[in-house]
Amino acid sequence: MWLGRRRLGGVSTQSPTPPLSLTERRKLATQLEIAHAAAALFTEHGTEGTTAEAIAGRAGVALRTFYRYFRTKQDAVAPLLAVGGERWRALLAASRPGADLPKALEAAISEALAARDPAAADGLRQARGLLRAAVDDPALRAVWYRVNQESEERLRPVLETLAGPGAPALHIRLAAAAATDAIRVALETWAESDADVTGPDSPAELAVRCLRELVGGTGLLTRSG
Repeated sequence: MWLGRRRLGGVSTQSPTPPLSLTERRKLATQLEIAHAAAALFTEHGTEGTTAEAIAGRAGVALRTFYRYFRTKQDAVAPLLAVGGERWRALLAASRPGADLPKALEAAISEALAARDPAAADGLRQARGLLRAAVDDPALRAVWYRVNQESEERLRPVLETLAGPGAPALHIRLAAAAATDAIRVALETWAESDADVTGPDSPAELAVRCLRELVGGTGLLTRSG
């Protein structure tokens, strides 16, 4: 859903996810290397001034390897944009089942978007560059929206587990949509500004504010326990 800490081979820590094989970890590492190269070149030259060949060269892979994983140059940044969502869902999944969902969501969002070290801060700034570039690039914008849609779908089972048996399916879907959109809108709003990665109007502060506005009318999230 957004760029997170720069890590290769990172996977979600949710318990239902089996460990990745060595081959799968190497594949993911290659995808992230390409993604970082694409993001760097987009920041330096814009999407129009960047080619798939240039991305492959920066990543140190053959062009055929690039196209093995990605259809277009814009697709190449999808793994980076999804890392933050994976971290957020893992943090949320670690909450106690039956816990106060609004508080659990806020805590997970605040931690996932916190710039607690230089790498995390750099990741957020890189996300800002990509979101600014997406304004004038429909293909890059489509990648961003697709990543958010996939994150929303993966969030539903996490919320189902935390909400417990009997939670209405409609409320689960609304909560997942609201929480995902809260982060999306917060990051887009922050990207349009010059606010820092921490403090007032930072991604974490904006996301919590958006979350409170969006989930207030959701029956699932207005009840405790």
